[in-house]
Amino acid sequence: MLISAPLAQAINTQIGNEFAASLQYYTIAAHFHRTHLQQLAKLFFAQASEEREHAEKLLHYVLETGAELQIPAVRAPVATFPSAEAAVQAALNWELEVTGQIKGLMDIAAGEGDYLAQGFLQWFVDEQLEEVTKMQRLLEVIRMAGERNLLSVEAYLVHGGS
Repeated sequence: MLISAPLAQAINTQIGNEFAASLQYYTIAAHFHRTHLQQLAKLFFAQASEEREHAEKLLHYVLETGAELQIPAVRAPVATFPSAEAAVQAALNWELEVTGQIKGLMDIAAGEGDYLAQGFLQWFVDEQLEEVTKMQRLLEVIRMAGERNLLSVEAYLVHGGS
């Protein structure tokens, strides 16, 4: 086996976290869809797919290293949000949490001298910078626009923002 049992277990846990993130982003997308903010909905539907892809990438790594796949139960997503700002704040909070989780995986790999895992996980480290930055910028734009001017956020997204 090319991976330690503790690292395999931690990655299995992260697979569940990524699937949970995917479900959460689907509910955020649905929030924006219900409020007729189609560009925001589109952004979060795409984010949901991306999180699922992250889970699959981790899943394949577990299998390729010869470890046993043990996906944990996935927590239910928050179903509703009181505002656009609250929905995007939830997304940013999640990305900050995932950043800590990925750091924890990298800490395990580094502590074990597992260079294969470190190389694999570096992609996720880089990805988290992109994800956090994207959600921070979107939250700033929504705060600047305010809840009454979300159509300007839609226009911002149409013209390449975030």
